[in-house]
Amino acid sequence: MRIQRENTAGLIIDIQERLFPHMHEHEALARNNSILVEGLKVLGVPVLVTQQYTKGLGPTIPGMQALIDDFPVIEKTAFSCCDEPEFIKALTETHKQFILIAGIESHVCVLQTVIDLMERGYTTIVVEDCISSRKPDDKSISVRRMRREGAIITTYESLLFELCRFSGTDEFKAISRLVK
Repeated sequence: MRIQRENTAGLIIDIQERLFPHMHEHEALARNNSILVEGLKVLGVPVLVTQQYTKGLGPTIPGMQALIDDFPVIEKTAFSCCDEPEFIKALTETHKQFILIAGIESHVCVLQTVIDLMERGYTTIVVEDCISSRKPDDKSISVRRMRREGAIITTYESLLFELCRFSGTDEFKAISRLVK
């Protein structure tokens, strides 16, 4: 099954100031998510962004904030994005079937959202190098569970080139510069 950008939306879950520094390999996570979001923008893929209890966990990290200014940020207190009516409304309005998922924490909000999206009939694509947890074991166990539940697991570079489809285009050149 090919992931096609015309039927794809992105979801960035809770990459917030007070939680983010505690994530395993958080510097690589910030870089990878920035490349992912920039690539999705180049390809014209809409992105939804959530923030878990912003009052307590702060806003999205500054490096990502500038990249997501064009996208709606949805406040939530539930772990699963699907338990937030505003998220479901925004997701439904995208009219997309494939949902690319990045964010934190892998074993809590990401996992529960992936399971709930699949239960609602969406095809979920977890961008493995764009998710994390505080403990590496929590991430690896949650990725195994998401795969068993039926999620597609990929990397940002593989995904961006799959969405791009052809070399020699301006989009391909822009994606190539991002991933180098």
